[in-house]
Amino acid sequence: MGLFVSREKKGHVKNSQDYFLASKALPWWAVGASLIASNISAEQFIGMSGSGFALGLAISTYEWMAAITLLVVAIFFLPIYMKKGIYTMPGFLLDRYDTRVRTTMAIFWLLLYVFVNLTSVLYLGALSLNTILNVPMVYGILGLAAFAMVYSIYGGLKAVAWTDVVQVFFLVAGGLATTYIALTMVGSGSAWDGITLLRNEVPGHFSMILSRGEMMIPDGQGGTRDAYQDLPGISVLVGGMWITNLSYWGFNQYITQRALAAKNLDEAQKGMIFAGFLKLLMPLIVVIPGIAAFVIVQNGIDVGFVESMKDPVTGIIKSDRAYPTLLQLLPTGLKGLAFAALTAAIVSSLASMANSTSTIFTMDIYKKYFGQNASETKQVKVGRITAAVAFIVAALVAPALGQLDQAFQFIQEYTGFISPGVFAIFFFGVFWKKTTSNAALTAAALSIPLSVVLKIGFPNLPFLDRMGVVFLVLASLMIIISLVEGKGKDHPNSIEISKDLFQTSTAFKIGAFIIVGITAALYIVFW
Repeated sequence: MGLFVSREKKGHVKNSQDYFLASKALPWWAVGASLIASNISAEQFIGMSGSGFALGLAISTYEWMAAITLLVVAIFFLPIYMKKGIYTMPGFLLDRYDTRVRTTMAIFWLLLYVFVNLTSVLYLGALSLNTILNVPMVYGILGLAAFAMVYSIYGGLKAVAWTDVVQVFFLVAGGLATTYIALTMVGSGSAWDGITLLRNEVPGHFSMILSRGEMMIPDGQGGTRDAYQDLPGISVLVGGMWITNLSYWGFNQYITQRALAAKNLDEAQKGMIFAGFLKLLMPLIVVIPGIAAFVIVQNGIDVGFVESMKDPVTGIIKSDRAYPTLLQLLPTGLKGLAFAALTAAIVSSLASMANSTSTIFTMDIYKKYFGQNASETKQVKVGRITAAVAFIVAALVAPALGQLDQAFQFIQEYTGFISPGVFAIFFFGVFWKKTTSNAALTAAALSIPLSVVLKIGFPNLPFLDRMGVVFLVLASLMIIISLVEGKGKDHPNSIEISKDLFQTSTAFKIGAFIIVGITAALYIVFW
């Protein structure tokens, strides 16, 4: 399907807008579906179920807070991106600051996408193939990379986005089927009884706001550690979670690229609302099965299940094996559907990440430094080569992630080394006219070193809180540098903000109101 929708029409050769922005023709439902398919991957299915197994419903904060974040991005950031007609996030930074800021951040993002995002999705995808079908890890990594490459490298964003629409359907249907079977297993044939039993058996797993020492979870080495380190209480509502979510949903190329490819701003915003509703549903698909697996192991409901949860080398029960082990229990047919859903989630994310890696490299590195006069056809060719190289590098690095217990937390923490700097640069760039290029460059340069210093110097500081502290330090530095350097004057590249820029349609307002209401209700019920 990907190859079919992105085929070249007679007499028309793909240009950069066709390849990198799907000809700017995506309707709202394709934008929303593609956002979720790009976001939901093995790190959610495998990683979040693993975190659900270890620390329960509290991990859903990432999903439910994301629904609110999508609204913030749709109202305050998308109108500015669409108005400027940018292709990439570094392109926005060039427009607002200068070439140095753009290139520095482009290199950061390229390293992050290849060595953290692509690598971890390949590893977790191969882990699931290994657990479910006994496919050796190396073949799993190579097979998934090859499958994603087949259509994404040729077709670009159009192939990725339209296949995402189909993949999201299977992702949701297959995910719900797995949840249903897991609950009926716990509830002796009744899914409703299963839910009731989960809440009665492990009430601690249904606490959204964790306090210090409330829950001890496996550390992957046979010992335990405090879950507060992963989700530090009220900070998940008012602290670092906002930084990680806004950095991801608002300033992250492989997410914003979908919205930039929409027909117009209204379609992009409606797509964000659609994605917000799907985010509210996600914990039912990716967290509840993990909690069900915990009860199955704790109560010894299935001896074979407990054995499958153990790492074949160390014999330690590994949280990230929860979801693949559950899939083993599904009846033939449903197992195929759930497995297709998982594979779809993995492949769509791989395709999205590779496409965005190629977009940033082509538009912000190659075009600037090596091919200033490159033709449209040449740009598309460079994009394809970049995506292929990204896949090869990630496939070589992926096996090194084998010693983690919760890969989802690994991804959040190491992405979080860059997130405070990204958030500070974009936030001040959009909303404070006095922000200078040197201030932004300082934030870009210090985000990782500051995070590393705090991680080593304060090992007991939860990483979400660490991100909040780093952001506050960077924000203070940016304000001081901007005021000293700019002497109180507005930066020449500052953005003109007007009220009419943030106008939204009635349909958007209604959808936003419903999402906020549901999110508030969920936190009140599970506090």
